[in-house]
Amino acid sequence: MTIHVGLIGGGNISATHARAANAISGVSVTAIYGSNQAKVARLAQDCAAHPYTELDAFLNHRPLDLVAIGSPSGLHATQGIAAAKRGLHVLTEKPIDISTQRADELIAAAEASGVKLGVMFQDRGKPDIRRMKQWIDEGVLGKVLLADARVKWYRPPEYYGDSKWRGTLALDGGGALINQAVHTVDLLLWMLGDVMDVQASTANLLHKIEAEDTALALLKFTSGASALLQATTAAFPGYARRLEVTGSEGTIVLEQDRVVAVDLKHRREGVSASHATEDTEDTASPVVTDFQGHQAVFEDFIRAINENGTPMCDGREARKSVALIEEIYRVAQKSKR
Repeated sequence: MTIHVGLIGGGNISATHARAANAISGVSVTAIYGSNQAKVARLAQDCAAHPYTELDAFLNHRPLDLVAIGSPSGLHATQGIAAAKRGLHVLTEKPIDISTQRADELIAAAEASGVKLGVMFQDRGKPDIRRMKQWIDEGVLGKVLLADARVKWYRPPEYYGDSKWRGTLALDGGGALINQAVHTVDLLLWMLGDVMDVQASTANLLHKIEAEDTALALLKFTSGASALLQATTAAFPGYARRLEVTGSEGTIVLEQDRVVAVDLKHRREGVSASHATEDTEDTASPVVTDFQGHQAVFEDFIRAINENGTPMCDGREARKSVALIEEIYRVAQKSKR
C-alpha cells in the first residue's frame, strides 16, 4: 500500500522532506502547497507532484495520507490543525509551534481527529545520540552532575535579510534559541529530564533582527543536575554543536552528532567513542544536504501510523522544548527590566 505525502512549504527544508520521503519504498509525494508559486512549481516538478497555492485545495487533494509541514514556525499549528480536521496525519518541522498555547491547540486537534502528530526532532534517531542517552539511562555516568551545551553557529546578514520570517517574533518566535538551538534543548530534556529553575540572558549582538541572536541559560534539573546552554548565530565562522554530560563516574562528549569522548573512572564494555567527523553542516548554513535523519523520522512516523503506535517525538514530547524556551525568554526579559 502506497503512503501519499503532501508537503507544506516550498523552501530548503521542504526539499529535504521531499528527498527523505521519496527515498522510502512505498511512499510518494503527491501534492505540494506553498505561498511562493515559483518554488512550489519547481519542487512539484522534481517530485512529479501536484502544485497548490491554496491551502484548502491542497488539503482536499486525494489520495493523501499525511502532511509534512516545513513552513515558518508560527504557522505550524494553524496548518496542522487544518490538516488534522481533514483526517490527515501531521508531521511538522521543529518547533511544534512558537508557543505552548499553539502547541496545545494542535495537540488537541490531532487527538480529537484521531490522527497521529509527530515533530521532526531527527536527532533522537541518530545512532550515537541514542547510545549516549542509553548510557545515561543505564547509569554509566553514575549520578549526572553537569551538562554543557553549545550551539555556536554563524548566519550571514542575508540569512535574515532575504527572509520575511526568520528572526521575527510573529513567525520565528525568537531567534537563535528557538530556531537553531531547539534541537539541543530537546536533547537536554530528553536525556536529563525536567527543568525546575532557569536563569537566562538574551541579546542581539550582531544581526539586525527583532529577536535574539545570542542566548545564555543556566538550567537546574529536578534530578539535581545543572546545565549551561549557549546559543548564537553570531559566532563566525560557525562551530560544531557540542554537548558534554558529566556524572559522578565520568564524562561523555557529543560533537556534531558523534560521541567523540568517553572518559570513565571504570571502563565499561561496549562504551566507547566513535570516530570523529569533519561534517560541519548547519554551523554556517541552513541548507540540509544529508536527509537520512529526516528519512528516519518519516519511517518512524509511518510505522506509528501503520501500527497505531507513538511517533519518535510526538506533540506532547515536542511541547516540552517550547515550554522551556518560553521560560528562558520570560526570565531573560524580566532581567532586562
